[in-house]
Amino acid sequence: MKYSAIKNNLFIENRKRFAASLKPNSIALFTSNDILPTNADGAMGFVQNSDLFYLTGVDQEETLLLIYPDAVNGTYKEILFVKETSELIAIWEGAKLNKEQATETSGIKNVMWNNGFDAFLKSVMFQAEHVYLNSNEHTRRSIETETAEMRFNKNIISKFPLHKVERSAPIMHKLRAIKSKYEVELIQQACNITEKGLRRLLSFVKPGVMEYQIEAELVHEFISNRSRGFAYGPIIASGGNACVLHYVENNKECKAGDVILLDVAAEYGNYASDLTRCLPVSGKFTPRQKDVYNAVLRVMKGATAMLTVGNLIPEYHKAVGSMMEKELVDLGLITMDDIKKQNPDWPAYKKYFMHGTSHFLGLDVHDVGDFNRKLEAGMVFTCEPGIYIPEENLGIRLENDILVTANGPDDLMKNIPLEAEEIESLMGK
Repeated sequence: MKYSAIKNNLFIENRKRFAASLKPNSIALFTSNDILPTNADGAMGFVQNSDLFYLTGVDQEETLLLIYPDAVNGTYKEILFVKETSELIAIWEGAKLNKEQATETSGIKNVMWNNGFDAFLKSVMFQAEHVYLNSNEHTRRSIETETAEMRFNKNIISKFPLHKVERSAPIMHKLRAIKSKYEVELIQQACNITEKGLRRLLSFVKPGVMEYQIEAELVHEFISNRSRGFAYGPIIASGGNACVLHYVENNKECKAGDVILLDVAAEYGNYASDLTRCLPVSGKFTPRQKDVYNAVLRVMKGATAMLTVGNLIPEYHKAVGSMMEKELVDLGLITMDDIKKQNPDWPAYKKYFMHGTSHFLGLDVHDVGDFNRKLEAGMVFTCEPGIYIPEENLGIRLENDILVTANGPDDLMKNIPLEAEEIESLMGK
């Protein structure tokens, strides 16, 4: 890992809250992700299972967690299983966590080698009535590959078919939606690193630069600041490319007069940030580009002000749609007649603003959480309205990360240049 060590108090408290949510006499099991393969003996690297990391802080493959709050033997209430290291592994891969280091990382006193997991589980499983298994339950999930978690769950159900299987995901979604003070600090660090990357670009972008060169500048800045790199696949879209919502080729030349849409952000300690900014390649927006930019900015500011305790995201999205509707009429992109004749299931504004405005943010960019739950202090959301005009080769999206607090929304990216005039001024220096 590149990030500084995280205090294990975070993970100790997370486990306490999770354990308190279990049914009586239950065992809960979590497993790490695979190291994803490429071809031959290649690998894409390792990214930890977010739920396992949330509960342990262990950023290592072949890791298992057992939580059994009602265990008769007190040392069995929580057990961490890690890969046993060796001189050979240390030479080829680097040393893995020893038991003392695993305890220091997680706060779990009972650490065992994972090659003893099956035998140990068999010895305690029959004392429990329920077994909680975790799964990647996400509305945007689209996974065809069988994951380590899928294989693990099938194996447990096969070996213990008469146990009552429960789902950990609903508990994890509820807990992870509310960020602790320490988690907010980690997200803020990711935002701060992202700021450094964006400021680096303000003096770098000019006509003739390639989108991939911009990507390279960001990678340098992010990794130099102890980030693993991008929190998600970077979108560096100049001109008409900005009208492709998930443009990832990043291989075109940035031309004079165009605007670049940058949806790029760093992670830190597995926590994500999520930023979008738009930069004029020539250093100045045209009047039309600035009008569209400021229209999006007004919607962003209005939407941010609505991310307050007690609000509901579905109602919030409708209100943001109404704001955008007015801006699009003023820009001459839709008419009042279009609005009168619109399909209620696909309003007229959707032609130019077709995605949602906000999503949960945390260990995952599209973090887990219930969109039908009223907003509470500690939730973190993106705010990212946009206007996309293919016929003008112009796409504008602006995005910051917002912490919901008892005193109103707190913009974690408030120090990152946002106003059109400020961006032009900084690019001109």
